[in-house]
Amino acid sequence: MKKRFLTASLAIILTTATVIPATLQEVRAANETNVVLAQEEHLSAQEFLDLAVTALTFQHGSDSMRQQIKDQWVKAGEISDLSAIIKRDQAARILVRAANKEGKEKSLAEYLKKANKLGFFKGVSSSTDFITKQDAGKLLNNVKHIKNGSNNKGVKEISVEDFMKNPGNFGYELSPDGNYITFASEWENRSNVFVKKMNDNSEPVRVSSSKDRDIAGFFWKDDALLYLKDKGGDENFHIYSTTFNGSVEKDLTPYPNVTVGILDSLQGVKDEILIMMNKEDATVFDVYKLNVKTGKTTHVAKNPGNITNWLADRNGNVRVAVATDGVEGTVLYRDSEKDEFRSFIKIGAGDEVMPIAFSKDNKFIYATSNKGRDKVEVVKYDLQGKEEVIMSNDEVDVSGVLYNAEKDKLLYGAYATDKIHYQFFDKNFEKLFRKIQNKLGVQESQLGINDYNKEMTKFIVSVSSDTIYGKYYYYDSTTDELTELATLSPWLKSSELAEMHPISYKSRDGLIINGYLTLPKNKNAKDLPLIVNPHGGPWARDMWGFNPEVQLLANRGYAVLQVNFRSSTGYGKEFLQAGNKQWGLKIQDDITDGVQWAIDQGIADPKRIGIYGASFGGYATLAGITYTPDLYAAAVDYVGVSNIFTLLDTIPPYWETMRDIFYERVGHPEKDKELLTAVSPVFHADKIKTPLFVAQGANDPRVNKAESDQIVEALRARGVDVEYMLKDNEGHGFANEENRIEFYNAMLKFLDHHLK
Repeated sequence: MKKRFLTASLAIILTTATVIPATLQEVRAANETNVVLAQEEHLSAQEFLDLAVTALTFQHGSDSMRQQIKDQWVKAGEISDLSAIIKRDQAARILVRAANKEGKEKSLAEYLKKANKLGFFKGVSSSTDFITKQDAGKLLNNVKHIKNGSNNKGVKEISVEDFMKNPGNFGYELSPDGNYITFASEWENRSNVFVKKMNDNSEPVRVSSSKDRDIAGFFWKDDALLYLKDKGGDENFHIYSTTFNGSVEKDLTPYPNVTVGILDSLQGVKDEILIMMNKEDATVFDVYKLNVKTGKTTHVAKNPGNITNWLADRNGNVRVAVATDGVEGTVLYRDSEKDEFRSFIKIGAGDEVMPIAFSKDNKFIYATSNKGRDKVEVVKYDLQGKEEVIMSNDEVDVSGVLYNAEKDKLLYGAYATDKIHYQFFDKNFEKLFRKIQNKLGVQESQLGINDYNKEMTKFIVSVSSDTIYGKYYYYDSTTDELTELATLSPWLKSSELAEMHPISYKSRDGLIINGYLTLPKNKNAKDLPLIVNPHGGPWARDMWGFNPEVQLLANRGYAVLQVNFRSSTGYGKEFLQAGNKQWGLKIQDDITDGVQWAIDQGIADPKRIGIYGASFGGYATLAGITYTPDLYAAAVDYVGVSNIFTLLDTIPPYWETMRDIFYERVGHPEKDKELLTAVSPVFHADKIKTPLFVAQGANDPRVNKAESDQIVEALRARGVDVEYMLKDNEGHGFANEENRIEFYNAMLKFLDHHLK
């Protein structure tokens, strides 16, 4: 493949300045409309910064994130001694930056002039050049009011259809020669594949004709175009080929109850790719060579029953495999396909080693790993297993890397703190990235390099943010031309959408919890109805960026809280393992503590709190109304777990190799029977009194229909009225446009009835 971008998480889908942490009292005080402090004490720069971060951001738990914000507000060398008393003009510069009002100011006098013009110093005594504690309270209240700029009237209501219908053209890719461009777009209410010739005025040609299901993905193999699709959400993905005019479509893997994954596109090998299929044994994936013209498959590597990943060298030979018993494992290696695999790198409990690619000479292996440390890092192994660390981050895991096979080089590593950030390894590529970034006028976290040709002269790039669904561009580095290709959901105006604010707080047992708070546009952040939206997984995490359902809720006046509770990925091994066997317990406490934080801030009305989640988030929804029934006034469970015993008994067959990790992280049905009984909501339905809406796909292979049936039946047996939406043509979440629109309309009606 031309590029590899791989996450480094364990997800199973289901500076030196002293920092003064914000206390709960400081948080509450900073958010009062009138801060009155009796003492006329002068503040140091450090003290003023701490108050400002507490009052003007939602970073109240993470010292490192607070320091990053301070470093943005006070550049290196601007204040030589942070313990010195802060002056009026220095405070003005900090606040102008904090309010995102910085222009071309150069001198402190210019910052002070702008701050006065903006009204920051309204009501603040000008008799002294220094800032007192009382002054700081007035200043911060002024800035917060001006920064929010709210008349409390909200924004116009945008329809569910506008948020949830297919967004237009997306997923742009280049053909290997760079002469054609492919993308997905709507036809017959389903996403299908289209092809267009570059530098040509001809209309795009639709090359797939799926009416029952969205195309799940597509890719090029030389001059052949391939795509993936399942049936009704069963997740048994097949590979299809199509001609340029779409006249001939062929299922290349027409095997019932079999799912296929792409292993390697085999550059330089005509008409063949490497795939993984569970054709011989439903529980494991063997490796096959697939001829994309004829559909002929050749068995390449047999899975003995414990292999979860395979890696081919640069010649297309499968020489690395990752074996596991579900908890511990080993990376296996062989010199050639004729040799037996041997143990290469031991993987202990909680460790992760994920091979990415062989070097061009096949003498090294790039990987991501947290073996022997807390955070996932980018590493390089020689063929004796000796490790060299290429990239690490003290705060979070490396979340992905971009490897270029032609250059035989890692171009960058990505990591996500508040947003996505990059560390570059190729100066020319970084120069090009920054050039495109400056042309578009965006932050690095908003820019994505989606695809490029073999010579790396033609690029597909994208821009997205919390209020921009997405824009696609074509960039030609030889001419320095940047051409806009498409805007996702162009009917959604960024100026009418809500900002997603990174947050942090401390859990009741002292763990730092990160997340995001989205506040309704043009509404005062006070006494709002709030929806807490726990993510799925739970071995996943929420990220900063555009989220249609969050924007929909915010558009209707709801504050939305997303919490990366313990067991979330990206924050290191220790944080993830802190959630082991804590479903419904400490994981749920982290969510509850987040709700309480929002209440303590004065943002959330404690009488109008709702909870909505999908998959594990659906479980957390049910657990929330079971174990903290007085906290929530409405709940929406979307493909959620109600009974952990039946969940573990019905996992998809191809998850069988991971069964022991489920037992390790969730609990064993026999050894931990008492625990799992205590934390399965279905056994405690008598405690539930919160109005509940349940939605489920009948073909869900991960969270079976029985999970929703059980909780609905248990509540209805008690005479509790539960709304239940079941879709026979859906799986783990609703993919079909008409079902999405129906679900979100019903959910909004339900939430509005109970929370407004």
